[in-house]
Amino acid sequence: MAQPTTAKFGKFRVLLGDGQSPEVFTVPCGFTSKALTVSKNLTEINLPDCLDPDAAAWVGRDVESLSAAITGEGVLAAESIDAWYAALLSTSSLNVRIEIEFPLITYTWQGLMHVSEFAHNADQGGRTTANVTMASDGELVLTNATT
Repeated sequence: MAQPTTAKFGKFRVLLGDGQSPEVFTVPCGFTSKALTVSKNLTEINLPDCLDPDAAAWVGRDVESLSAAITGEGVLAAESIDAWYAALLSTSSLNVRIEIEFPLITYTWQGLMHVSEFAHNADQGGRTTANVTMASDGELVLTNATT
């Protein structure tokens, strides 16, 4: 049996651009879980059977749009609060890079995103945590490079 090639948690990185030239990307501290979701919005129409109009119609689907979202949660790190709040309060989207590094290849998505939510939570006896949600603002371009 051949084992799958996988990537560890630390090799899945969400990096925020600083908006400067040349742009510098940094990884905010604190995530203990993170996710990139790319979705396709579809429109639907019933496709009738021309030979049997009383038969159940199959549903035809067409692509309307593509979208991406990043979610992350973890500890609220003082080192990252300023960056998250600057992105949240900005009316402009920021350049974001998502990397997943495997032993022989790295996949990179890059594009503009808005921080749409930055929530803080705390329970008595525990640490303060944070939840972040980001939404794409246009295309995220996927590239891969062998290492």
